[in-house]
Formats: sequence, C-alpha cells, structure tokens
Amino acid sequence: MLKPVIQEETTGCGIASVANILGRTYSEVKAAANAMGIHASDESLWSDTQYVRRMLSSAGINTSSDEIPFESWNSLPDLALLSIKHHQEEGKNFWHWVVFKRVNGQPYVLDSASYLPSNIRQDFDAMQPKWFIEVKDDNAAALPVNVTFGKMVTADGQASQQTV
Repeated sequence: MLKPVIQEETTGCGIASVANILGRTYSEVKAAANAMGIHASDESLWSDTQYVRRMLSSAGINTSSDEIPFESWNSLPDLALLSIKHHQEEGKNFWHWVVFKRVNGQPYVLDSASYLPSNIRQDFDAMQPKWFIEVKDDNAAALPVNVTFGKMVTADGQASQQTV
C-alpha cells in the first residue's frame, strides 16, 4: 500500500520526495538532510538536482547521473524523481519534485504538496514533467529501519553516523 509523505515546509518537496522513496517520515529525512547541510529554505537548492541525489546516495540508493528528458509515462522506469510545474524566475529554472512509482504494473505519482485532495495521483494529463532522475534501486522503499544517512558532526567536533 502506498503511503505518501506530505511536505511540512512550502519548499520541502525534495526532502518529502526522498522520504517517499526511502519509506521514512518527513522529519526523519529532514533531520538527516539538515545534518548534511541541506535545508529546504536554502534558495540555491530550489533549482538544483544534486542535493536529492546526495541524500539518496547517502542512504545507499543509486540514481541516474543526468536528468533524462520525459517522453511518456509508459517509458518511465519503475521508480523515478520527476520534475513538474516547471517555471522560470529571473532566468532561473524552478520545479516541484514528485515521485513516480509503478506498483504491480500500475503507475502512481506520490505528490507531497499539502494542498492536494489526494497525494496519490493518477491524473497524468494534469502533470507536465520536463525530465526525470531514475532511481535505480528496486528495493528503495524496503530499506531497513536504521538506514545510515550520511555523517553528522557532533558539538565536540566528532563525526558520527546519522541514522533514520
């Protein structure tokens, strides 16, 4: 059963999308992201793809190295990060992250936006993806509870593992 994670910050769609892929809560992934220096409020991340790749990589999940142009819903891999709601502000590209997931051959989009009546979407004509990042690990949502999610530096300057 799909259980979508809802973003708790207006600009937290990347963190929520990673949480949807990992099967974790928003607060768990946010804490791990913050420990990595990734914050939803950082405007430089709003038009960047590396931070979601970095969060997934830290959890042992591989992604495609490049953004792949969207061609059709049928041609998507079984698990992918999709960019929708593309727009430009002052010449800079912005988008909203969602997760495409195929379960038993059935396609779904997990959209973390809190204003939606349903966060499990199949209204494919209403979404206009520009490109996607393939999530290569088939068992990404079945990771064990204590996934190591990057390193965190404690108050005394020692490195420790942040687990979620």
